[in-house]
Amino acid sequence: MKAELTDGGIEARSHGGPGQVIGFLIVLLGLCIITISKLPAAEPLSATNSLITQPLSRSEAINVALRQNPNILRAQKDVAAAHGVVIQTRAIAIPKLRLTGNYTAVEPTDVDKPPASISGFSFGTDQSWATQLRLVQSIYEGGRMSSAFRAARLTQAQSVLNYQTTVANTVLDVQVAYDDVLLAEQQITVQEASVELLGQELTDTTRRYEAGTVPRFNVLRAEVELANARPKLIRARNSFRIAKNNLANLLGFNVARETVEDIQLQLTGKLEAETYEVRLSQAIGLALERRTELGALRKAQALRKEDIVNARAGYKPSLQAFAGYDARSSLFTNDLTQELHGWLTGVQLSWDIFDGLRTRGRVQETVALYERAGVELDDTSRRIELEVRTAFSNFIESRELLESQKKVVEQAEEALRLARARSEAGTGTQLDVLSAQTALTEARTTQIQALHDYSVARARLERAVGHGTMD
Repeated sequence: MKAELTDGGIEARSHGGPGQVIGFLIVLLGLCIITISKLPAAEPLSATNSLITQPLSRSEAINVALRQNPNILRAQKDVAAAHGVVIQTRAIAIPKLRLTGNYTAVEPTDVDKPPASISGFSFGTDQSWATQLRLVQSIYEGGRMSSAFRAARLTQAQSVLNYQTTVANTVLDVQVAYDDVLLAEQQITVQEASVELLGQELTDTTRRYEAGTVPRFNVLRAEVELANARPKLIRARNSFRIAKNNLANLLGFNVARETVEDIQLQLTGKLEAETYEVRLSQAIGLALERRTELGALRKAQALRKEDIVNARAGYKPSLQAFAGYDARSSLFTNDLTQELHGWLTGVQLSWDIFDGLRTRGRVQETVALYERAGVELDDTSRRIELEVRTAFSNFIESRELLESQKKVVEQAEEALRLARARSEAGTGTQLDVLSAQTALTEARTTQIQALHDYSVARARLERAVGHGTMD
């Protein structure tokens, strides 16, 4: 056998026996392995994800997270790994082709020879070689072959369900973080308006003091109220910075290290109270039907059942058929070119009549794990039902709080206007004005907090019910 590199590739020309043919196959296989090892590796994921300069809507933020959130990227790799497990699981039913070869050299004194009366003959040579190409197909494995295909389907389905769970959790986290940024931004607006109102009150009170219509005490009181309002504005700005950093982290952005104060992340969304109607019994039913966590646990329980099948297969025989080609050097000559070769075929049976109770122990283990999977499924179902009940209760609370705050801000603004009018007319006091300003700030703060809580409660209830995971 001779291999030549031509314009069309490697050309093989036969000038020897089958043993040399198989030897050439070994060389060719080695060349293929070397070639594959020199192929360029897959490009790594981008190490940097810069912040998006244009404003982000809620849906755009979710789409960004779906592309580059680390949890989702890890879940995608888990799905790819599960596909590898599927291939391994099915391998038991697929034929195996194996090429083996060996060369042995021993000292001449290690070769067994007959007595001197029989010359020119020995029971072996000091050098020998052998090679064999064998195809093996499993015929019966005690039920493991059909179980392998069932387990492969279950593994693939379970990995997809786990990925959907990660996506749903990430979407919820992004929604909550997005609302947190909007809340912090609105709190800054409210606190800035409060500081502005108190600043105007201080200016007005100072003017009246200089005119001699109010005592110095009123000026001091206005200065104290303004000083007490400024820390709230500082805290609101800090909450805004932290909220944007949290959202950027969920979106998979790498914030530049030189960024000290604030990151350039703008949102176009608003805190809105979109209606959402669902009955508790309906929500629980939907959750038990849609939640991917339960689906994944059901697949896990089915996989544990397949483990029992595989364990019990240890009590049964294993039968394979094989066919191949064998070539080796002759044992009766030192000439390595003198070879014996030919086709071979047959069947092989193995059966562990007694394996030291290993199979029995394996069966007990798999049965216990199967029963444990059932317990975990029941417990998770109850916890999901509790999660739905809690989310539903929180949603009802947030909706009622939002309803109670509908006209409070308007009333507080009117109360402040009347308090100022009475103060200017001389029938009201400064305390009435300051109290009205504090009430207006609280009303605005409570209203935006109620909008935020309603939006978050709705998102958590939708997640608990399982919307968007199996649509």
